[in-house]
Amino acid sequence: MSDRRQAPATDEGEADAGLPSTTSDTSDTTGGPGAPRPSRSASGSDGDASGEGSRSAPPTDDLVTTHHTLRVGRRRLRYTATTGRVVLREEDHKDGTFGGHTPRAELSMTTYTLDDADPRTRPVTFAFNGGPGSSSVWLHLGLLGPRRLVMGDVGELTPPPYDLVENPESLLTVSDLVFIDPMSTGYSRAVEGGKPGEYHGYRKDIESVGELIRLWTSRNKRWMSPKFLAGESYGTLRGAALAEHLQGRYGMYLNGLILISSVLDLGSIEFENQRNDRAHVLYLPTYAAVAHYHGKHGRRSLRAVVEEAEAYASRDYPWVLARGSRLTRRERAEAVATLARLSGLSEDYVDRADLRIEHWRYFTELLRDQRLSVGRLDARFTGPAAAAIAENMDADPSHDAIAGPYAAVWNHYVRDELGYESDLHYEQISRLVNPWSYKEFEGRPVDVSPLLERAMRQNPHLRVHVAYGYYDGATPHFAAEDVIAHLHLPPERVAADVEHAYYEAGHMMYVHEPSRLQQSKDLAEFVVRSSGSPT
Repeated sequence: MSDRRQAPATDEGEADAGLPSTTSDTSDTTGGPGAPRPSRSASGSDGDASGEGSRSAPPTDDLVTTHHTLRVGRRRLRYTATTGRVVLREEDHKDGTFGGHTPRAELSMTTYTLDDADPRTRPVTFAFNGGPGSSSVWLHLGLLGPRRLVMGDVGELTPPPYDLVENPESLLTVSDLVFIDPMSTGYSRAVEGGKPGEYHGYRKDIESVGELIRLWTSRNKRWMSPKFLAGESYGTLRGAALAEHLQGRYGMYLNGLILISSVLDLGSIEFENQRNDRAHVLYLPTYAAVAHYHGKHGRRSLRAVVEEAEAYASRDYPWVLARGSRLTRRERAEAVATLARLSGLSEDYVDRADLRIEHWRYFTELLRDQRLSVGRLDARFTGPAAAAIAENMDADPSHDAIAGPYAAVWNHYVRDELGYESDLHYEQISRLVNPWSYKEFEGRPVDVSPLLERAMRQNPHLRVHVAYGYYDGATPHFAAEDVIAHLHLPPERVAADVEHAYYEAGHMMYVHEPSRLQQSKDLAEFVVRSSGSPT
């Protein structure tokens, strides 16, 4: 999840009072509250225990383990939580000589494993968000984890300090969970004296997250478990590339790939530095859905409006834009009227925009007469416009609504229930990763769909679940559909092994409670079907 404009975005029920939602056995806690732990410098390395000189001792894992119970209907699931940082080491080869394993990074993660489960049949899901520069807190506390945030929704947001409750819809009911914070997000840092910028790019990000997955799988003896990746936003791009990397580099074949708010080809959503009109076309159905939500389509159903916009974007709109000045006056007038009606904007604005509606400007323009901006991550949210004449929104109202609740609840949860103490700031959305390097794609759009094709060709059992939010203005559903439709795979393979789920919500569809409940069910069913696990 991200609200950074220069980066592709990519970025309640209460527990039964008679049964605590989470119990922690502190006597079995490793390094938990009250246990002696090594001091750690601000960079993340262990302090010099000897006190001699200024050199720090080599960094070590600082994982903390606690034990909990989750109530799901009449069942009580006992599980173990482990959180902290794992040291990544790289093999050092110089002049053809092996020089050992050099510590390079400390990545933070939180894992949940069901007690006494059979690892041969128990799936495990590795989850991360996007950005790039986002921690995994959003999927962790919003959807997948055994504990979840309660913050309300559009029109009924709760005030601080919010709430944390058990999550009986957690994916933990069918799969163990590993939440990963990539470099410079969460508590993840380079080792003292290291260079975090080396990890702030497409390739190193894939390699470091992949190495953490390999380490966890090996150390926990889970090579024979069904395995899944779940990514959101830029995390879908990371996830598709990781699927190919894990299979090609380690021979780690996956059962499933979960793409939430998907963007595999950044060219499909890129308005700038592009001479074609692809993004303008692919965003139109999202504009129509947003306009419908804000009352611009009368009594028509959302489905009818979206289907009309998709039909126009599939055929007529690309032709109109390709014609340029060759359009007749009548043809242009018809296009202006259609685009204005579908998008909810005025004909005058559409005409002055030369039939091309840029998304940041759209979110500022739609409710300008009410002096409101519409959320980009979730267009159901609105907020006061900084100025009635502003061309672009100064902030995303939907991100403003969620940032505080997630920060407060995570900082409480990680210390009070998971027993992990750190003076480091948990980088919810890191500003440290800017700029992000795409040097591997120099001179061409960033597109990992060929890697997904390769992973699916290599592994005929790999299945894909794609989740879309109709009000997602960061990764529009029609753009993601278009990329999937153009995979160079047999059509019957795509039809059989790629499934689609749609929600009347935004980029983080689980903020909307009905969507959260349905999505939790959809993901659990996908994992069960794809792994052969018992329900």
